[in-house]
This record gives sequence, C-alpha cells and structure tokens, in this order.
Amino acid sequence: MRNLWTLYQKEMMEALRSYKLIWVPAVFIILGILQPLTTYYMPEILKASGNVPPGLLEGYEMPDAAAVMAQALGQYGTIGMLILVLGVMNSLAGERSSGTAELLLVKPVAPAAIVSAKWAAQLTVLIIALGLGAAGAAYYTVELMGPLSWSDVLAAAGLYGLWLLCAVSLALLFSSCLRGAAAAFLALLISAAMSLAHSLFPAQLSWMPAALPGLSAKLLTEGSKAGPGPVLSAGVLIILCIASASLLIRRNSFPNG
Repeated sequence: MRNLWTLYQKEMMEALRSYKLIWVPAVFIILGILQPLTTYYMPEILKASGNVPPGLLEGYEMPDAAAVMAQALGQYGTIGMLILVLGVMNSLAGERSSGTAELLLVKPVAPAAIVSAKWAAQLTVLIIALGLGAAGAAYYTVELMGPLSWSDVLAAAGLYGLWLLCAVSLALLFSSCLRGAAAAFLALLISAAMSLAHSLFPAQLSWMPAALPGLSAKLLTEGSKAGPGPVLSAGVLIILCIASASLLIRRNSFPNG
C-alpha cells in the first residue's frame, strides 16, 4: 500500500509538472460553458450572420435547463474523451520505451501497483476536469435558462464520467503493450464501436457501458434512474483493463536502440 501511495504521488507530481492538471480542466470548463452560452445567444448569433431566412428567429424555442445541461455533458463524449485518451496513451508506453518500467519492476514493486497508481492519477484528473466543467456548465445554465436539480446534475455527471473512465482504462490497457498512438487509436475505436453497437441495438445492448451517456441525459431530462446493467458492465470492463495491463506490462517492453 505504501508503494501504491508513493507511485500515485509521483504520477500526480508528473501531472502537475506537465500542466495536465491545468489544461485538461481548462478545456473541460470551456466545453461546458460554451453550450449554455451558445444556446442562449443563438438568436443573436443568427441575427448577426445576416443570412437568416424570414421567420426562423420567430420560431426559435429556447430549450429548457435540463436539456441544455444534458447537451453540455454530451460535449465530453467527443472532444473530452479524445483529450483524456491522448493524455493517458503514453502513460505506460512511455515508461516502457524509456526503460523506467523495467527499473521499477526489478524493485519490490508489483506491476498491479504501477498500473493502479497510474489509473488512480488519471481518475483524479478526470474527476477534477469533469467536476469543474459540469459545475461551470450548470452555473451558466441556471443563470441563463432556469433552475436545475443539483443532485441530478451530480448523478448525471457521475454516469458520464464512468463512460469516460472506460475509455481511459482501455487506453491504459493498450498502452501496456503498444506504442502511444496505437493505444489511443484502439481505445477510441473500441469506444466508438461500443457506441455504434448500442445505437443500432439499444434494447438488446442496454447493459453496455455505452448506454451510460444516454442514461445520463435521461436522468436530467426525464428524471429516470439508471439501471444496474451499464454501471456493472463498466465496472467489470475497468477492472479487466487494470488486471490485464498489470499482466502485460511485465511481459512487454520495447527493444533498446
């Protein structure tokens, strides 16, 4: 446990030194507040463009606060996920290529501790970034659109964060056996494939982690609670990624030179 805490502190210091703890939350905050601002000022934006068909502005209806908040969280499913995956893709691959992983493994440090510390550090960055981004989005949504249930916002952000954590865990897994770019590509590809499969067969695949973004939006707009299936499958996927990465990191290293 002491080794795990020491490695976690090392990862957090690296995240601070590389400014990841600054620029990742900053991007999430910008993504979050853009949605309510853009939605609220859309009539003025269209009017300023000068190419608006007659009657379009008169028929524009302002979405309610819950719908805008759901759309704000939805922004993290593309750009937000990409940023998180790019931030983790070299987490293990970089240490394997530089030989740092081999130096750690000759010490009395379990591979599971190395992987778990890196995963925990990425989780910390995700919580900070998503927490600040969702808080900023909720604040401007309340100010411009109307009241929100803060408990629903917290629960919806948690569900969406669990989906993002699945993508981060996949990137960490592939980073243990592939180079960084390949790890990021495969993590994004599998996440996109799960989303596509769920969109094509929503009833049959309602238990998949890819159902979490939709459940997050329904929680805000309809007040419907999430079933245990997607949460449990996401938890299983994350545990499998951590366990598999722990096994692979000892077996895979880049050749010197």
